[in-house]
Amino acid sequence: MSIKVDTKDEIIMRLVHYFVTVEDYQPIIVNGVKNEIWLENITAPYRIVRINSNYIHNEEQLKFDNFKVKNIAKQIKKKTLSFKVNTLNILLDLNEDVNINDDKDINTYKVANLKDVRKEEGLAKLYPKLKTFMTKKGNNLDFIVNITNDINEKTEKDNRSYEKVFKPKKIVVTKVLIAINISMFILTILFPIFQSLFILSPSAVKTGEIWRLITAAFLHGDFIHLLVNMYSLNIIGTQIETFLGRSKYLAIYLGSAITGSLLSCVITNSLSLGASGAIFGLLGSIAYFGYHYRIYLGSVLKSQILPVIVINLLIGFMMPFIDNAGHIGGLFGGLFITMALGIGHKDDKTNRINGVIITIIYLIFLSYLLFLR
Repeated sequence: MSIKVDTKDEIIMRLVHYFVTVEDYQPIIVNGVKNEIWLENITAPYRIVRINSNYIHNEEQLKFDNFKVKNIAKQIKKKTLSFKVNTLNILLDLNEDVNINDDKDINTYKVANLKDVRKEEGLAKLYPKLKTFMTKKGNNLDFIVNITNDINEKTEKDNRSYEKVFKPKKIVVTKVLIAINISMFILTILFPIFQSLFILSPSAVKTGEIWRLITAAFLHGDFIHLLVNMYSLNIIGTQIETFLGRSKYLAIYLGSAITGSLLSCVITNSLSLGASGAIFGLLGSIAYFGYHYRIYLGSVLKSQILPVIVINLLIGFMMPFIDNAGHIGGLFGGLFITMALGIGHKDDKTNRINGVIITIIYLIFLSYLLFLR
């Protein structure tokens, strides 16, 4: 069987092969387009790579093509909650007489042959590995099969990674935390002295009783307070434990409890108790996670996670008996600690290092305001 691969098709296959297997891009479906391939990587310098094999014969057509690219990029920007979507626009069939004008959001390159791909001033300048990463062509059938197999293997590997993250897991830590909270509530009813020993008291913390920064997160004022917080912990905690694992989840919960208590002591200077600071930390954590997985959770992030955070903060500002400082302190603590711990293959070492630095600065700053100011 003989299969012919023309130059244009070969360039397309090689570019898709490179961007998917090396640069971690994923194909996206764009309705209403023909002879175009759209690839997306929300963590790459160019969030979108578009490969267009349609013939563009004059500048008016090129302007319309740029307009179409901007419109689709705008939709992707909205979907992925991105502030800016840089687009690499690769044109495979552009009339030689048409000039490509600079655009701040779209970087357009003309590629007519494989030499154009390797040119130092062309795509190879943006992606140096393109100069050496070229699959051997062999015969046409083997070429197609090899590229297809590589892409399928990469896709399967990514799918296994996503399945590992989102696959339901046995919930242990959340149940233990709920049990501890309920036990502490019963204990403080039977022995009220425990509440006075463990409640968050800024003056007591300043004199050295720093255990209150975390023990207060396991106390509750009444049954309704306990019920609301445990319901929230069960819903949100189950998700974090599933997505990030038990050890990271526990570190985020306890760390958020501490940062929430610290900011509460700094701002309110009054007694406080409850798990809501730690729970807000879990909200900050799931917001960070959802942002990095927004291709999958973008609609959930916009319609559920962010509104819940905003609404609960507004309620805290409107009701004087709610410790909103503890909520805010826990929220940012959860976000920073999650950044430091990492969320799997969707972030990198640089993000984690930055997260560690920001978390340390945050803790030092709150501690300074409480103990040294």
